[in-house]
Amino acid sequence: MSRVVVVGGINLDIVIRVPRIPRPGETVHGGRLGRYPGGKGSNQAVAAARAGGEVTMIGSVGQDDAGDELLASLAAAGVNADHVARIAEAATGTAMIAVDGSGANSIAVAEGANLSVRPADVAKAIVALNPAVVVVQREVPEPAVRAALEHAPERAVRVMNASPIDPDTALPLDVIDLLVVNEIEASDLLGTSVASADAPDAARRLAADVRRGCVITLGGDGLAANVDGQALQLDAHPVNVVDTTGAGDAFCGAMAAAMTLGESVPTALAWGNAAGALAASRPGAQPSMPARAEIAAQLATALA
Repeated sequence: MSRVVVVGGINLDIVIRVPRIPRPGETVHGGRLGRYPGGKGSNQAVAAARAGGEVTMIGSVGQDDAGDELLASLAAAGVNADHVARIAEAATGTAMIAVDGSGANSIAVAEGANLSVRPADVAKAIVALNPAVVVVQREVPEPAVRAALEHAPERAVRVMNASPIDPDTALPLDVIDLLVVNEIEASDLLGTSVASADAPDAARRLAADVRRGCVITLGGDGLAANVDGQALQLDAHPVNVVDTTGAGDAFCGAMAAAMTLGESVPTALAWGNAAGALAASRPGAQPSMPARAEIAAQLATALA
């Protein structure tokens, strides 16, 4: 049994730090190059493992050097990668990320092997692993996402981070326990602009369509949630923002780990909120994921 199972994308992130993000047709000089393990699924798996969870990753990488590198990174973080397939006919997924001086980013992704994740393989793995929490995103084919949610044990908490939003594909709301979105994704789902002031009501509206609730992450404004009929809001932790890439993934992973370790939903949200802030204060996606002791220290500092 693995307490947390993450089904999702596994990418190599090629990051260029630039003075500002280029406009269409523009070239911006003065960049600094970085190469990091990434992908929303892989990021969330590493975040959950570093936060103290027992984690298995389900996904696909190519039979190439990047695939070797990413599997090694998962293993180094303590993530079980036995259910990550090696795909001969596709390259490992790659993301090109521009990050500006304020930590904001612009991302282009070539999904590659991520598109080869098969629903039958996911279903079989989920049944065998018998997880307490299943975490999915939308960087692998929708049938694979639905297979993960539908084959999770009834007692499991099914978490969907609905990123990236695909306007042409409906969310499997009937099999989601917790929906996690940012304000842009919430706006897309509701068809109306959602600002921080509107987030509590937006979370309530989105919570009505899933089994248990919705969390809207708000970056520097913290989060708003509505879970099991309870409205919750948390302020952001004040940090020096370096790179927001992966901050939402840190939130999801740490939250999932906390739930498997017996924490209440409000406490799990607080873990995720602290983890996201710490991740934003460091460069890269997976390298920025905080350890459990760091999350505890951040929470203690916030309460002091």
